[in-house]
Amino acid sequence: MNKKGLILIYTGNGKGKTTAAFGQAMRAAGNGLKVCIIQFIKGKWRTGESRAVDFFGDRIELYTTGTGFTWEAENRQQVIDAVRKGWDLAVDKIRSDSFDMIILDEITYPILYGILSASEVLSELTARPKKLHIILTGRDAGEELIAAADLVTEMREIKHHYTEGITAEKGIEY
Repeated sequence: MNKKGLILIYTGNGKGKTTAAFGQAMRAAGNGLKVCIIQFIKGKWRTGESRAVDFFGDRIELYTTGTGFTWEAENRQQVIDAVRKGWDLAVDKIRSDSFDMIILDEITYPILYGILSASEVLSELTARPKKLHIILTGRDAGEELIAAADLVTEMREIKHHYTEGITAEKGIEY
C-alpha cells in the first residue's frame, strides 16, 4: 500500500488548534516518525509544549520564528521579516525530505495579513515529498487551503473562562 502524506488543518475561533497539532506531533514521534514544528506567531517564551518537545529528543524539532502576537506589533516590518524567515525555514524543511510530518503552527495569520499568499503556501504543499504529512493551524483558514486539505477540523468556542475574568493558566494556555 502506498503511503500518502496528508494535509490537516485545525482552524476556527475556539481554543485547541495548537494543542491538537502538538498532540499529532507526539503521536507521530511516539510511533517513530520525525516531526518538525515551525511556529509563526508565538514569541520566544518557553511554553509547556516547547518543554514537552525536549522529551522527544531528535524526534521533534521545534522552531519558534514569531515575534509574538502579530496584531499587537508596533514594528510591522519586524513581523514581516520574522514571517519571511520562518517561511524560508519551512520551505527548506519541506523540501529536505527529512521529515514525516511538518506542522506550520498559526500559518493562517501571515496569510490573513497578506505577508504570505495562499498560493505561495499551496505551491509548496503541492510539491512536497509524497509521504510528508503537513498540519496547518490558525483561525480563518481560507477556502483555498480548505479545498487542498484532506482533513479540516474547526474549533468552535462555546464558552471560555476569559469571559469570567480568569487569565491565562499555566498548563492550559501555555
